[in-house]
Amino acid sequence: MPRTATQALRKNFLGNSPGWYQSAIILFLIVNPIMLIVAGPFITGWLLIAEFIFTLAMALKCYPLQPGGLLAIEAVIIGMTSPEAVYHEAIGNFEVILLLMFMVAGIYFMRDMLLAAFSRMLISVKSKLLLSLLFALAGATLSAFLDALTVTAVLITVSVGFYSVYHKVASGKQLVDTQHDHSEDTQLHDYHREDLEQFRAFLRSLIMHGAVGTALGGVCTLVGEPQNLLIAEKAGWDFIEFFTKMAPVTMSTLLFGLLTCLALEATASFGYGAKLPNAVRSVLEDYNRAQQAKRTQQDRVALWVQVAVALFLVVALAFHWAPVGLIGLTVIVLLTAFNGIVEEHRIGHAFEEALPFTALLIVFFAIVAVIHDQHLFTPVIHWVLEQERSLQPALFFAANGLLSAISDNVFVATVYINEVKAALDAGVIDRQHFETLTVAINTGTNLPSVATPNGQAAFLFLLTSALAPLIRLSYMRMVIMALPYTIVLTSVGLGVILLFY
Repeated sequence: MPRTATQALRKNFLGNSPGWYQSAIILFLIVNPIMLIVAGPFITGWLLIAEFIFTLAMALKCYPLQPGGLLAIEAVIIGMTSPEAVYHEAIGNFEVILLLMFMVAGIYFMRDMLLAAFSRMLISVKSKLLLSLLFALAGATLSAFLDALTVTAVLITVSVGFYSVYHKVASGKQLVDTQHDHSEDTQLHDYHREDLEQFRAFLRSLIMHGAVGTALGGVCTLVGEPQNLLIAEKAGWDFIEFFTKMAPVTMSTLLFGLLTCLALEATASFGYGAKLPNAVRSVLEDYNRAQQAKRTQQDRVALWVQVAVALFLVVALAFHWAPVGLIGLTVIVLLTAFNGIVEEHRIGHAFEEALPFTALLIVFFAIVAVIHDQHLFTPVIHWVLEQERSLQPALFFAANGLLSAISDNVFVATVYINEVKAALDAGVIDRQHFETLTVAINTGTNLPSVATPNGQAAFLFLLTSALAPLIRLSYMRMVIMALPYTIVLTSVGLGVILLFY
């Protein structure tokens, strides 16, 4: 027990995270002001990015909000950015914030319908190869018409549902036990541990196939990713024109991405290939039968309401009837009103998953504000624009991919498209070259950025979700599992850019 206030403060700092991790964060906070004086804001800015990526990489040791938040607060205090700049970045991404607050909560109220549908798929499809392909295709198709974060929220909800069902049985509990803590393994029976580990590997592979699928589909349409809408607006493209301009790259990468999915499962490499244990399949089949047997007329009507609202969600997002977050709020109101969920504490549970990540995203915008204020990417942009015209599309693709993988693809796309639009308006480039560079910017920010969780908001959401610690999905494991996809998508995308643009 700590005897002094100083000892108590030291023990409380960052809670149960390892001592070496706490010391590293303290060291970062001490070094940054010194580096600002000694090396200047440009070098210190890149150091800050590396430190923030470190907090993301250690997400299973400590949620990145606290250490990342301390780094962001220090950046503001020492003058590397300002509260106004952070606010500006947050307002610029307000649609994404609304999406996280309301759409993820809306998906929570669809979990019974989603679990029933995906349980049937999991039980019916015995082939892991086919199941993986279905998850990747579902992620790609849904992301093309919805958005990657919403689809990732669906995949997380379904996976947590599967995991909790088996974890109850493995812990000797009844399926109807609503108080069971599926994050705690102390009550696991020894003979279930091996099956649980294999089940974790099985879910990891499915969720990663689905997450990469969201990137494959999200790049195709102007509603697939937040930056796509901005790019389409700058280029003056509608839904169909955006799709056709991007098609040579996006359709090629979709095909090769799905082939990569099949190859990874067939070769059982890079952490893929784990099969669903027979014991787990039996539990899920029993659960499915039990759910069907005890389902009352009221339960069936509630499921049909969820199906109807899900159809409304797809149509509303596909035709962009309103900002995504407002559609999510509409989903919450419809599902809770027609399914009788009117108690505040029952509604509050839906927001537990999304709000910590929303707070983390604002911290991330503070780091983006530092990148913007200190012009950390400017040298790269200027260098690319100085190269030969024929080389620029490939260089834009590569530069956007690299910078998106270490920062944020929305920010990178915003910076690059504004620079290219300014060059068009100034008469430096013509309209045809502008459209070619626009394709390179969009595909460059969307495809190679699957390399790291911080490259795509959907990947970062997955890393910091409640699912990640359950299935032991760490930052480095995500990087390793995404590596073959990164190589294939980057190579194919770059090849098509060189050949056809």
